[in-house]
Amino acid sequence: MTPMLASDLPLPRIGRGKVRDIYAVGDERVLLVTTDRISAFDVVMAETIPMKGAVLTQISAWWFNQLEGIVDHHMISADADQIIGEVPALREHRPSLAGRAMLCRLTAVFPIECVIRGYLSCSAWKEYTQNGTLAGEKLADGLLESGKLDPPIFSPATKAETGHDENITISRMREILGEEVTHMLESMTRAVYTVGEKISHDRGIIIADTKFEFGRDKDGRIILIDEVMTPDSSRFWAADRYQPGQAQPSFDKQPLRDYLEAERRAGRWNGEAPAPSLPSSVVEATSKRYLEAYRRITGSDLKIA
Repeated sequence: MTPMLASDLPLPRIGRGKVRDIYAVGDERVLLVTTDRISAFDVVMAETIPMKGAVLTQISAWWFNQLEGIVDHHMISADADQIIGEVPALREHRPSLAGRAMLCRLTAVFPIECVIRGYLSCSAWKEYTQNGTLAGEKLADGLLESGKLDPPIFSPATKAETGHDENITISRMREILGEEVTHMLESMTRAVYTVGEKISHDRGIIIADTKFEFGRDKDGRIILIDEVMTPDSSRFWAADRYQPGQAQPSFDKQPLRDYLEAERRAGRWNGEAPAPSLPSSVVEATSKRYLEAYRRITGSDLKIA
């Protein structure tokens, strides 16, 4: 499978994020194409990570199937042949679609990242040590770094087009979306995380925290959209290496982060774009992490037909 930096399809492109290219398919559907671009510290790398786009798309598709009956979602199909059957104009572009494309229902997206934290780590741990809070909400005293939060904490954030998302309080979310929608999004977030955390833990992965997006479809339903419990939208830890009271190695793009941190400490990178070139060893190690995450969660190796 040839790595993809950017897609070029005969459809109106209506968006391009750090990783995904978004195309309109008529008035009621969109095609999400997940490239092999990768970002870290809010900087997109020049190199691609082989198989990354397919991993993100197919993990999300697997989760959407597991969540049938739990929440409604936007996925129509992540199968290239089914997508071509729905959109014949894409027939000549099957190699670009295979594994990495998802045909979805169009929604009006809520401008909130629905973050849920089952464990206290990273930026949440930093805020807690400084103020005893998370997104301004007071937490109990005596919590440990990477300690399990029971119950998990719903911690919404505003969506940023560039840079970091900003954590907000639930009361601020109510001001933006209203009481009813806020309650529904929190309830749906908790329902999805409860299912996902249990399935993943049984397969040797802890989902320490994750974020979801929701939108409202043409019929007025609030549905789960975008990616779901992937290595990009979640913090994965190996359950057999979990030790509360300290930072945990992440089961995702950690080789990339480690390399960039070393470059920054050595004074060879200032943390801004452009990022330093990635050695092939870092690219290969990162690709292996994504593929291993897919294998552990789904129980099978990723195969693209």
